Amino acid sequence: DALPISRGWMWLGRRLLFDSVSLNRCFCWLFSVSARFTHLAADTSFLDMAEKKPFERLPTDVRPRNYALCLRPDLLDFTFAGKLEAVVEVKQPTNQIVMNCADIDIITASYVPDTDAEVQATGINYQNEDEKVTLSFPSILDTGSGTLKIDFVGELNDKMKGFYRSKYTTPSNEVRYAAVTQFEATDARRAFPCWDEPAIKATFDITLVVPKDRVALSNMNVIDRKPSPDEKNLVEVTFARTPVMSTYLLAFVVGEYDFVETKSSDGVLVRVYTPTDKAEQGRFALEVAAKTLPFYKDYFNVPYPLPKIDLIAVADFAAGAMENWGLVTYRETALLIDPKNSCASSRQRVALVVGHELAHQWFGNLVTMEWWTHLWLNEGFASWIEYLCVDHCFPEYDIWTQFVSADYTCAQELDALNNSHPIEVSVGHPSEVDEIFDPISYSKGASVIRMIHDYIGDEDFRKGMHSYLTKFQHKNAATEDLWGCLEEASQKPIGDVMNTWTKQMGFPLIHVEDEQQGDERVLKLTQRKFCASGPYVGEENPQWMVPISICTSENPNLAIEHVLMNEPEVTVVLKGVTANQWVKLNLGTVGFYRTQYSHSMRESLLPGIRDLSLLPVDRLSLQNDLFSLARAGIISTVEVLKVMEAFVSEPNYTVWSDLSCNLGILSTLLSNTDYHEELQVFIRDLFSPIGLKLGWDPKPGEGHLDALLRGLVLGKLGKAGHKATLDEARRRFKDHVDGKQALSADLKSPVYVTVLKHGDSTTVETMLKLHKQADMQEEKNRIERVLGAIPVAELLQKVLTFSLSEDVRSQDTVSVIGGVAGGSKQGRKAAWTFVKDNWEELYNRYQGGMLIQRLIKLSIDGFASEKIATEIKAFFDSHPAPSAERIVQQCCENIVLNASWLKRDAEAIHQYLVQRPASAVKV
Repeated sequence: DALPISRGWMWLGRRLLFDSVSLNRCFCWLFSVSARFTHLAADTSFLDMAEKKPFERLPTDVRPRNYALCLRPDLLDFTFAGKLEAVVEVKQPTNQIVMNCADIDIITASYVPDTDAEVQATGINYQNEDEKVTLSFPSILDTGSGTLKIDFVGELNDKMKGFYRSKYTTPSNEVRYAAVTQFEATDARRAFPCWDEPAIKATFDITLVVPKDRVALSNMNVIDRKPSPDEKNLVEVTFARTPVMSTYLLAFVVGEYDFVETKSSDGVLVRVYTPTDKAEQGRFALEVAAKTLPFYKDYFNVPYPLPKIDLIAVADFAAGAMENWGLVTYRETALLIDPKNSCASSRQRVALVVGHELAHQWFGNLVTMEWWTHLWLNEGFASWIEYLCVDHCFPEYDIWTQFVSADYTCAQELDALNNSHPIEVSVGHPSEVDEIFDPISYSKGASVIRMIHDYIGDEDFRKGMHSYLTKFQHKNAATEDLWGCLEEASQKPIGDVMNTWTKQMGFPLIHVEDEQQGDERVLKLTQRKFCASGPYVGEENPQWMVPISICTSENPNLAIEHVLMNEPEVTVVLKGVTANQWVKLNLGTVGFYRTQYSHSMRESLLPGIRDLSLLPVDRLSLQNDLFSLARAGIISTVEVLKVMEAFVSEPNYTVWSDLSCNLGILSTLLSNTDYHEELQVFIRDLFSPIGLKLGWDPKPGEGHLDALLRGLVLGKLGKAGHKATLDEARRRFKDHVDGKQALSADLKSPVYVTVLKHGDSTTVETMLKLHKQADMQEEKNRIERVLGAIPVAELLQKVLTFSLSEDVRSQDTVSVIGGVAGGSKQGRKAAWTFVKDNWEELYNRYQGGMLIQRLIKLSIDGFASEKIATEIKAFFDSHPAPSAERIVQQCCENIVLNASWLKRDAEAIHQYLVQRPASAVKV
């Protein structure tokens, strides 16, 4: 219900609610807008990534086998004390043990060989920049097994990483704190000294010493709970030993929670933990999880390996969710559903996030990537199979069509930039890890998995997955290991095909020309790298092995030809295809490429849009390809606007959603001109008929997608100033505020954004009052995302100030500022100025993690001025943000491309908008 004005907000709306790293897909790289560089081309130094920092992984001379870890968090002083006894194997004689350690003070350290006396460490040397500690011993530690003992203390920080504090309010309105963890990618070292690399696996025996009236959770089930001998108000909670696992998947939570529980059909205890008095809001996620576990067990033919799984809603949480083995942590909005007050999009979001995180229990937890270079294996796979799972649980969601708009096209927008990166990217220093939690790892990864699944076929794909999971269970694997298993199962050249997609960045543009020869249609296919800046002009012409499917109007649902294109040019002969049939590539939009048809082929496809004979997903991709070609300057934007008008009778939600995103991008661009209003007229004309057909209230027999479509269309019309929509939104808003008739959950966002877009100070005050009264975080977030729509400069400042107030959770500040930046031209300027003025506070708040990346992206990506691109580069040169280096480069590139697009097409767009015949439909 976020009513995104761009795919950036789709990413923010969903991937913000994704896993720790997601980061969703955290924002869909809002405006990877295209065109050629003009005079800035001479100085594009800001488009080159900074040199990578030298980095060394941990020495291999000592390795852990088991961690016995006892932690005692103090929820009042925000500190914790820890005691570690790690069984280790000394593989080479050494007098030093090097571990990861950050923000922890080690009090004592010693080593006890199995066959000798205890040796105290005589030196504790912290390498803070590398987040390591070296323990030095007075004599050589011989090879063999022993126990490393460390006593230490740390801070329950407020940075939402490591072992941190999370603020919540009790039902009696008392502010309290929980202690929670977020370790991925490299923050287990902030909770205890450890070998914090994914390939250094061990078992864990966890004990938590906590207040007796608090819930204590960890990855495994509780095996003992007894009073603490040190203090009568504390209890010692001991958990069963974990399987062999990576440090980043460890978790503990201490706080006040209620829960609902059930057992899955295969006997796994499933619990959803919620804030107190909100247990029923965990019921929907519980049902999804209980269906999902058996689905994955059957799909992989591998049982879930733990006795229980807990899903818990955490108040302060930087990502959307985190797949800790057996204890999955979520933002409240990614887990909790109020049966009466949650909207359809929230239900869908929760279903997808639960599906994503539970997939990781096998793919990521049971088998883990060897190093962060292979992160995409975890995230790309989970981002694909979450859709398979939701399609199984909720076929009425038409979720695979939504995949194309939310993930596939999002990844293509980012991957068309010069500052994209390959799916597999070399990662060294921890600051580099956060940079690849992006739509390339998630959404492009998911898209190429979807493509290879289609190429192999489901049966062989499942065989290969079973082989991979059983061969590497409790171990680590690399990308090549997965290809080997899939190749063996399918007897197809998976490695050769997929290396062209994972080891080089970008994707191809397939240009198609046709010629009729009797009763045969001859197609000439040419592949070139697709670039956001226009036709590819590089000396090297990268090539892909592209699975191509072809269908015709005779049967738009069935491919009549499959080709593996492994050359720059290929000729395909289609037999029995007559001159009056249209031909389309990429049935179902499964292949990760864009298609450019000859003019005559494109024109022949337009009737398939109007009469709906093309599949919805293919109608969507046809429009999306054209829009991207226009942004790149390969075709005119006017041609796309003409095609968009053919969608006036479109019934499909996701097709409208994609149209809405692209028109939002164009609207942002034209906000820099004097004829922004003319585009709003175009939007009103295009969306009015479907708005009239849908009306404001659900009709008997409507379902999930109708609710999504109604919210989308009414919000679009309202923002565009459609008078009847605005009047009705104001009437319903007044009734809602006055207590006469509450708005349904699905109408809240469209009504809120409409009244704010055309509102005043009274509107803002009313919205802030609703925000304060809201009991559900979903409602608070809904309001936070749309506040920036207000068009008054001083009120925008008020909204920006509100973003840093105590009324907004730390992680949600980004949504408020992003909403201001995305709301209008003046909002964009105000938000960027606000970020610069408050940079020290914002950067310190997020400690350079993924939230700072999202903040930068949302604040600056909509500009269209080379001068501003230069200013942004200068700002980040003097205010370094190491984990966001790549994002700054991408945003600066986008801004230059936006400027070129505006310069190239603005006048032609203006002429078309003022000269086009007015729509016959007036509502």
